[in-house]
Amino acid sequence: MPAEPRLIVTGHDDAGRAVFVEDRHPDPVSVRALPGADFYLLWGTPDGGATVGERDPAPVLRPYFPGLGGSRALFLRWAPHSSESQTAHDPQVVADEVAEKLPGLLDPFEDGDDGMHTTDTVDYAICLEGELCLTLDDGAEVTLTPGTCVVQLGTRHAWQNRSDRPALMCYVQIGARRVAG
Repeated sequence: MPAEPRLIVTGHDDAGRAVFVEDRHPDPVSVRALPGADFYLLWGTPDGGATVGERDPAPVLRPYFPGLGGSRALFLRWAPHSSESQTAHDPQVVADEVAEKLPGLLDPFEDGDDGMHTTDTVDYAICLEGELCLTLDDGAEVTLTPGTCVVQLGTRHAWQNRSDRPALMCYVQIGARRVAG
């Protein structure tokens, strides 16, 4: 049975004691740009750095990728065979849908259909279920299996599920400053 993403958020009551302020199963977001995939947007902090202790904090979920010092946490369930060609859709319709549901998601992606992209983030990508292939710009690949954590340091890469089963990933993204290497 596949895992059902769940979000629990803690906070403080009026007396300053720790309490649970949220416990829910986030609704999946799907877009034609990644057929069969479900995005579960969990939490994010504002650019510039996170704070704690405020009353009723609200998650920052837009844009999709955080700016410098911001963060995002999400689950992404990849459909089986996500590397295979899909039915062609009007590119403008696809772009408009992504801009509405997951603004900023397509910004770092290159032209073409290989999924290569580069972000100014430090990403912790953790495989929870299934298998997912990570490809780097020189063609080097590794297959992630449950329990694998990739630390993605702003490199050019692509993700693909080449298996017959869905793959569930947890991504934690932290906005970073790119320096010349």
